Amino acid sequence: MLRDALKGLTVLDFTQIAAGPTCTMLLADMGAQVIKIEPPEGELGRTLGPAWVGESSALYQGFNRGKLGVCLDLKKPESIAAVKRMVAKADVLIESMRPGVMARLGLGYEEVAELNPKLIYCSISAYGQQGPYAERAGVDGILQADSGLMSLIGLPNSPPCKVQAPIVDVVTGYMASMSILAKLQARHADGKGGHLDVCLMNCALALQQSSITSFLRDGQLPKPIGSAAPYAAPNEAFQTADGWIMVAAYNGNRWERLCKVIGHEEWVNDPHFDSSSNRVSNRALMQESLNSIFVTRPTAHWLEVLCEADILCAKVADYSDLLAHPQLVENGMLASVEHPRHGTLRTVGFPINSAQAATERYRPAPDLGEHSRRVLSEFEFNEEEIDRLLKSGAAR
Repeated sequence: MLRDALKGLTVLDFTQIAAGPTCTMLLADMGAQVIKIEPPEGELGRTLGPAWVGESSALYQGFNRGKLGVCLDLKKPESIAAVKRMVAKADVLIESMRPGVMARLGLGYEEVAELNPKLIYCSISAYGQQGPYAERAGVDGILQADSGLMSLIGLPNSPPCKVQAPIVDVVTGYMASMSILAKLQARHADGKGGHLDVCLMNCALALQQSSITSFLRDGQLPKPIGSAAPYAAPNEAFQTADGWIMVAAYNGNRWERLCKVIGHEEWVNDPHFDSSSNRVSNRALMQESLNSIFVTRPTAHWLEVLCEADILCAKVADYSDLLAHPQLVENGMLASVEHPRHGTLRTVGFPINSAQAATERYRPAPDLGEHSRRVLSEFEFNEEEIDRLLKSGAAR
C-alpha cells in the first residue's frame, strides 16, 4: 500500500501556508514521519480564514494532516542547536523560507550536509535559489500573475482573474514531493543526499505547457476565452435551461454524433464547422448556434442524451453538487479526520488508490507544539534537556 511506502522516513518540515505543506502532507500520507517545526506564533497558514476550526484555519487543517507538531524559536541558539541534533538523524529537510534565511540561521544546506551527508534538503521558494528574483517573496496569486497564467483566465475584455484554488502552490507541492522521491531512489544507489531547488515560477510555467509551446511556435498571444480551449472546439461550457454543461465534441466522430443528437446533421459538412480547426476559427458562430439549442432543455436532459451518444460532457458543478457526486463517493476522496476537540473534519484525501486509502484513518493537523516533548524525546533529548528548552522558551 502506498500509505505505508515511506514508513521509517523522517522528514523535518520548515514550511508554511500551502506549497511546502502540500509536499509534506503527501509524504505523511505515504507513511513518512513528518515533524512540522513552527515558530512560537505558529505558521502563517493558521491565520488564513475563513473557515475556522477552533483557533486555526480550515486551510491549515487541510494541508497539515498526519504531521507531528513541534514549536521551536529559531531566534534562540538553543533551538538552532536542537534542530542540528535532529538534522543529524533525519532523512529529509524541507523549507520554504526566503532564500538565504536558513543559511543565516546556520541551517543552510552546506552547513547541515556536514552533519548528515545523506540528508535530502528541499528548498521551496517563489523564484528559485539563484538569480535576480531569488530574494523576492511570492505567493500563489503573485505567481499566477507573473507567470502569465492569469492572462489566460476569464472572459474577453474582463479584469484579470485567477484560479481561486491555490493551484500554483499545490502543483509546486506535488513537484517537490516527486523530486524528493526521485532523490530517495538515487540515494539508494549512491548513498548521497543533495539539495533540491523547487520554485513556484517554474511549476506555474509547467502548468502552461500547451499554451506556452503554442506561443513559442506561432508568436500569437493567447487571450482569455472563458471556458473554451484555444486548440479545439467545441470544448467549452454552454448554458442550459437550468444551468451549464461542459461539452467536448471536437473529435470528428463525436462532432458528427453531436450534430445528429441536436438535429442539425447538415452542420457536419458546413465549411464553417467541418473540422475542429474551422470550428475554432468560427467559434463565435458555433457558440451562438449551439447555445440556441442547449438553452432549450435542462442540464439533466442533455447529460442523458449526450452520454448515450458517447459525447464527453459534464454538469458545471458547484461544491454542493460535488458532495453528491457518485464517483466521488466511490473513489473515497472525501476523507474524515477525527479531531480530539473539534470532532469530525472533512477534507480531500490522498488521491492515489483513494478508495483503499479512505478506509485508513488520518491524524489531524497538530496543535502548536503539540508533540514537542514526544519528538524531542525520540531524538534522544533527555528529560532535563527538554525541560530546559521548554523553560527557556526555546521550545514550547
